[in-house]
Amino acid sequence: MKVTEHLVKAKNPLLSFEVIPPLRGGDVKGLLAIIDAISKFNPPFIDITSHAAEVSYEETGIGLQQRIKRKRPGTLGLCALIQNKYNIDTVPHILCQGFTREETEDFLIELYFLGIDNVLAVRGDEKSYKKPLHSGRSINEYASDLVKQISDLNNGKYLEEGLLDAKPMDFCIGVAGYPEKHFESPNIKADIKYTKEKINAGANYIVTQMFYDNSKYFDYVEQCRAEGIIQPIIPGLKIITSKAQLINIPKNFYIDIPEELAEEINEARPEHVFEVGVNWAYRQVEELLNRNVPGVHFYIMQNAKSILKLMDKIKL
Repeated sequence: MKVTEHLVKAKNPLLSFEVIPPLRGGDVKGLLAIIDAISKFNPPFIDITSHAAEVSYEETGIGLQQRIKRKRPGTLGLCALIQNKYNIDTVPHILCQGFTREETEDFLIELYFLGIDNVLAVRGDEKSYKKPLHSGRSINEYASDLVKQISDLNNGKYLEEGLLDAKPMDFCIGVAGYPEKHFESPNIKADIKYTKEKINAGANYIVTQMFYDNSKYFDYVEQCRAEGIIQPIIPGLKIITSKAQLINIPKNFYIDIPEELAEEINEARPEHVFEVGVNWAYRQVEELLNRNVPGVHFYIMQNAKSILKLMDKIKL
């Protein structure tokens, strides 16, 4: 079922989760243990992140030799496994960075064959990706370009023209939203303009970057609506569980940590930070649900301990 169909049919606000594939060479046992733990909460869908290939170059006798490898392969396999083993819809992330348009089309065809109805289209982290030397293949530069490619496939338009058996696909397309603006946008108004370009290209819903001040989300939704964006905007949350995240989260995701939360964490003993983070997230969820958000999306990635504690507190 599509994410938008889940939202329409839901009698209560939906709680969904996002996880990350294991590192290259690892196994899936730890991740499946997380899925086992969260599946009892009947999530309508689980997002599976994807990562760009890292490109390196080695000097050889005939010049530079290009090496390409993905640190976290397995998004496709995990989606198939979760949908078949747990009967939970999955939302694989589709990236611009590190993938050609040809590779993207192949990946989407594989997803369609497997009966996966949803994708999240994002540009990806350009900082960690170096473009291959003279690949001679096309790329999607922006998320709106990627959304358009997926929308074209939904309309039966493939990169190679004239395919006799080319049938339209039917993906529900999610995109990212930034209540505190994307770090490359000059201001929030410009950022919402870029978001609307993704909507106009065919996106069906928005999932936000994590935030710790609900007023940022409510203001963002209001500004999106003022710009004519009517699609569902799902708030995304991540529970802080260590003092180091006071530095790492703002550094990596370009968001603010409220003074009150930062002070609580700094004053807490290390072993109590976990509880502070869970309680803050609980207050966020409580307010969001009271304001009738369509759902709440939790970035749990590789550790379910904090989300299990939070779910014990949430009464739905």
